[in-house]
Order: sequence, then C-alpha cells, then structure tokens
Amino acid sequence: MDSTIALILTQDGIVNGAIYALLSMALVLVFAVTRVIFIPQGEFVAFGALTLAMLVNGIVPGTAWLLVIAGVIVLAMELFTAFRQRRFSGLPKTLALCIVFPLAMLWLTTTVTPMKLPLIADVVLTLLLVVPLGPMLYRIAYQPLAEATPLVLLIISVAVHFALMGLALVFFGAEGWRTPAFVSGNIDLGFTMVSAQSLFVVGTAALFILLLFLVFEKTLYGRALRATAVNRRGARLVGISTNMSGSLTFTVAAFIGAVSGMLIAPVTTIYYDTGFLIGLKGFVGAIIGGLVSYPIAALGALLVGILESFGSFFASAYKEVIVFTLIIPVLLWRSLTSHHIDDEE
Repeated sequence: MDSTIALILTQDGIVNGAIYALLSMALVLVFAVTRVIFIPQGEFVAFGALTLAMLVNGIVPGTAWLLVIAGVIVLAMELFTAFRQRRFSGLPKTLALCIVFPLAMLWLTTTVTPMKLPLIADVVLTLLLVVPLGPMLYRIAYQPLAEATPLVLLIISVAVHFALMGLALVFFGAEGWRTPAFVSGNIDLGFTMVSAQSLFVVGTAALFILLLFLVFEKTLYGRALRATAVNRRGARLVGISTNMSGSLTFTVAAFIGAVSGMLIAPVTTIYYDTGFLIGLKGFVGAIIGGLVSYPIAALGALLVGILESFGSFFASAYKEVIVFTLIIPVLLWRSLTSHHIDDEE
C-alpha cells in the first residue's frame, strides 16, 4: 500500500464514519431518554434512501401508505385511551396529526410524483413521509411499555426491527436502488483529489451534529430531553412529560435516520434490509461511547468507518468481522471499569 491508496481509503472511511456518527448519536439519544436500544434505527436509513429513490424515479413510495396505516393505528390507540380516561380534549389534534396529515401527504405524493420534481423537493417530501413515522412508532410499540425494564424494551426493538424490515420488503421490493449525487465533480485539496459528494456528506453530517448540540444546549425542548436523560423520575416531578420526551426523541432519531439514508444512497446500492448493517455499525460507535457520551460515540463511529475501509482493502471478505470484533474489547474494558447503575439513578 502506498500513500495514495491510504488517502483514498481514509477518505472513504471518513465518509462512512460520518454517517455512522450521525446514527450513533441518535442511538445514544434514544437510549439516554427512553432506555431503548433502538435496533430499528437502520430501518429509517433504508426508508429514507428507498423513498427518495422511488420519488426520483417517478414511483409513489410505499412510505406514503405506511404513514396512513400507522396514523390509523395511533388514532385507534388514542381513542381507546381517551374513552378509558374520559379525556377528549386532545382528540382534534390527534385526528389532524394521524389522519388529516397522512392523507394529505398521500394525496400530495400521488399528485406530484409523476411530475419528476427537482431533487431538493424530493428530499423535503421524503422527510415529510418518513420522519412522522418515528413518533408514531414510539406511540404504537414503546409508549405502552415505557416503564418496562431495558431487557423488555430490547425484545420489543428486535420485534419492531423484523416487522419494519418485512414492511420494507412489501412496500419497496427486493431490488436495490440508488439516487443521483447531490453534487458532482472532484475537488483538488493539493495532496489528493476528493469527490464533491464526499465533502457534501461529511459537511452535512457535521452540520447536523452541530445543530443537535445547539438544540440540546439552547432550546427548552433540548433541555427537557437532557433532564429526562439524567433522571426520568425527577423530570416527571418538575412537570416534564416523559411521553413527550420519548415522542420527540423518536422524531429526532427518524429524522437522522432518513437524512443518513439519503446521504449514503448516491454512493451505495440500498436494499430493503441494508439499513440493519449500517445501523449496527452506528451501534458499535455508540457502544464505544458507552451509550452516554455523544463526542466519544461520534469519534468511535469515525474509527469504525476507517477500520471498515482499511479492512475491506486488506481482507474484504472479513471486513464485517473486523468491524464487529471491535466491540468485544470495548465491552470487556467497560465491564471492568464501570459499576452497576440503577435505572433511575
């Protein structure tokens, strides 16, 4: 290997690591606030990429129908809760969010998709279709068991993962899809040539990481999420709704997953089950951060991306083994240096 090959591999590793960093931070956020190891994070990557690919090709994505189905289920659950508790004040808002909005998005999607909109319009439409699935998923699968043990929540995550992967096969099919690059061309940095698409991916990932930091530090909702992450019981005592925190957290996770999928779709072919491996690599980064530290999780994800890139060069058949083996010494080190912490401590 010479320096040119090393620079190319490092570039690829940083690009992939930037995507993994976004996913690892989403996983840390979800676990910190809800105690859920969010295995289905990868499915939102696939949903975002495949929805955008179908819109670009003038095909109405199945996500539009999935949004309507999820909205109907959420409305039924909210109606049951309202009649049981005799509280009907929130039903108009629920009706608007779960029925009116999904039906409006279905009409909009079926109307504008044959027009072959510009790429940026397809990106916005993809976000409008995929991101609302996050809070709906939380309401359907996680909120009823929000106070369960982390093991129960993990089992639920496994079940949700398989359910979403099956739905992805039904709605998107088994064929792979790619999307056009957001930017084209190469940029000369002096010591190497870098594709403009790679810089776009890294820059976009860095921008969203910065935005997450600003949201957590400067906004009221961000502080509410931080309070819930530190102490769920204390957050409830001061009037912070843990259901609101969980719903907001899943919204952010769905947004990050959809954005990650759209960023990676131009550089790799995405299938209905591709998101699982991508999400697992983000999970390795989150584990390096102990599921608590955002900066360490992001750095760990970059390490995963670079390790994967060099591993594919030296032993391409074993690159996944090399990446996932990294988690073993990390877990051993953390098990020897950490102490048991109760859920509410």
